[in-house]
Amino acid sequence: MSRRPRPETPRLRPRVAPTDLTRVDFTEFTPDPVPFLGQAAYIQLEFFESLAKAVATAPDLASKEGLSAAAGVALRKHHELIAELRRLGADPAEVMAPFAPAADRFRQVTSGADWFELLLGIHITSGMLDDYFIRLAEGLPHELRARVRAILGESRSAEVIERELERAIAADATLDDRLALWGRSLVGDTLLIARSAVRAAGSGEHGPDVEPVFTELIASHTRRMDALGLTA
Repeated sequence: MSRRPRPETPRLRPRVAPTDLTRVDFTEFTPDPVPFLGQAAYIQLEFFESLAKAVATAPDLASKEGLSAAAGVALRKHHELIAELRRLGADPAEVMAPFAPAADRFRQVTSGADWFELLLGIHITSGMLDDYFIRLAEGLPHELRARVRAILGESRSAEVIERELERAIAADATLDDRLALWGRSLVGDTLLIARSAVRAAGSGEHGPDVEPVFTELIASHTRRMDALGLTA
């Protein structure tokens, strides 16, 4: 049975414009590089595992090829952050261990009910957390800050996932509402992980000071959803 063509609809323009939010100076927080890198590295490992699952359950070879490349990017980020830990004389496994239980639970609750929700979960959570760790890295020593920002700023995996989601949404008119609802549900758990990163960096007492950053994360989340034609 042939599928009826889906009517063309205009692409949504981002509803969140750049704002004059107070910019947080993370250099005042001076996070301890070791736990910061440990949590960031373990989260990248979680993204790799989620992408590996997406590869295994992808509906066709073209999707498998693209997502396998995205998984490779996440794994490379993990290894490069591990290398920074070793550069500081730390044992990566020992440093990452305290973050594993919460990060494992986070991966489970954001994995979704099917392949489409899994992909959107990776896209939204990895985008928000990469953005946040890049901002938090501003408090690191200069050379380490530059390397960490370069590692986490790699965006090719996000581009691959966005293309897959755009193709899936264009092919199935029933996905829009379901994925929009799923995307909204991801925000709370992602912000909890972001808040734990502040505590891990030894900056928990500055919690209220970083609220503008969480507002920025939500604004970026809305732009990602809008780019897919979904309502955040």
